Amino acid sequence: MKFVRFALALAVALGAGGCTGMVADLAGDALSGGGQTFASDDDPELVRDALPFALKTMEGLLEGSPENEELLLSLASGFAQYAYAFVQADAEALDPADPKAAKRVFSRAARLFARARRYGLRGLEARHPGFSEEFGRAREAALARLDTEDVPYLYWTAAAWAAQISVSKTEMNLVGELAPMEALMNRALALDEAFDGGAIHEFFISYDGGRGESSGGSVARARAHFERARELSQGQKLGPLVTWAEVVSVQAQDRKRFDELLDQVLAFDADQAPRYRLANLLAQQRARRLRERASDLFLEE
Repeated sequence: MKFVRFALALAVALGAGGCTGMVADLAGDALSGGGQTFASDDDPELVRDALPFALKTMEGLLEGSPENEELLLSLASGFAQYAYAFVQADAEALDPADPKAAKRVFSRAARLFARARRYGLRGLEARHPGFSEEFGRAREAALARLDTEDVPYLYWTAAAWAAQISVSKTEMNLVGELAPMEALMNRALALDEAFDGGAIHEFFISYDGGRGESSGGSVARARAHFERARELSQGQKLGPLVTWAEVVSVQAQDRKRFDELLDQVLAFDADQAPRYRLANLLAQQRARRLRERASDLFLEE
């Protein structure tokens, strides 16, 4: 049904030429519902090929409806997921053999994450006029205005922002933006910890587990987030397992736990959890790449 709705909206958008804001709103609302269809897909490469066209179509629709909240959210989440699942993954695969080429692809990923972040902030501004200015001068007061319906905007804005900082390894000035990013994600956690099957807790596995205690990290907090993410997804999401293996196990040089977690990920039947099928297939791809790189990740190797 969502594919039909998507196709009809696309036909309206492409056939309308200089479509009015009302048509853009209608098509935009329909297009923005396609995310869950992608989420249950069983062919990551098909999704990879389809996403750029879908995202550019939504950007065109946004010109006719610049404050369409659903479009802004879909663009924030869509660009963030495309950049992470495909562009950043390409850069990581290139890095060992061709660091110069990898650097160019990492730079592209950073630009896409920045675009996702901007759309997320625009979404919050559309929902709460004046939010951006207030967030800059009175962060806590701005965040206090938000409610549970704002959680998707908070999550995708913060996730894209964090990813942009992570892949921009030479842009040290971005490190100073960790505090506002963390404030957005903490507010999302406080409002709805169960969002998307524990996605916010999954973020904090990496964020708390990947920083030393001197930098504000905590393996104990990361473990609590890991356990809660697994509970909230009823063990159906593989992301927490891969994140723990990649971040915490590697940092602790715990090869045994690393292998155990990746074995668990690769043994999982993605069809058992249709809602998370695409994310789980991508997690399994990442697990295979991590296993191939194990000799680079563990000193004893």
